[in-house]
Amino acid sequence: MDTENLHNPCFNKIGYIQVYTGDGKGKTTASLGLALRALGRGWKVLIVMFTKGGSNYGEIHSFASLSDDIKNRFKVVNAGLTRIVYKDNVNEDDKAEIQTGWELAKNAIKNCEYELVILDEANIALDLGLIDLEDMLKTLKNKPKGVEIVLTGRNAPQEIIETAHLVSEIKPVKHYWDIGVEAREGVEY
Repeated sequence: MDTENLHNPCFNKIGYIQVYTGDGKGKTTASLGLALRALGRGWKVLIVMFTKGGSNYGEIHSFASLSDDIKNRFKVVNAGLTRIVYKDNVNEDDKAEIQTGWELAKNAIKNCEYELVILDEANIALDLGLIDLEDMLKTLKNKPKGVEIVLTGRNAPQEIIETAHLVSEIKPVKHYWDIGVEAREGVEY
């Protein structure tokens, strides 16, 4: 290991693979809380938001207001069009956007550019075949020692669950959507 890497926290600690999956609300929110915690400890953080595009998310507005110190250690990439992707509306443009985001994330992981990499809704992109599962598994299994990686989204593939060190399944017990409450600004987006 060269002397530059001796002082790089990416090489001096152990990072794990976390998965937040399930049909309940809160997977992205949990990962954003982890990002905030890591930034507070001086970490460099990358969030790649797969299947989500546009800027009408409260977290995007908050990120724009961060201090310069934090902004220098933090990057958010939208790897989606200006809509949420589902099985019935996915198209080639979605695939191209997601592939661009995946290549960026993969290179950032391989080059140890960030200590925490959040792959938001990556499980959905995997489920829809927009990210190759074998490519994801290879990236996860060959990540630098100190990189912490989080994958969020419903339908985490079994192979991802087996590879991860921590898996949290978010289950819906009760949700106000069931009584007709629509997504609310500041709470769901």
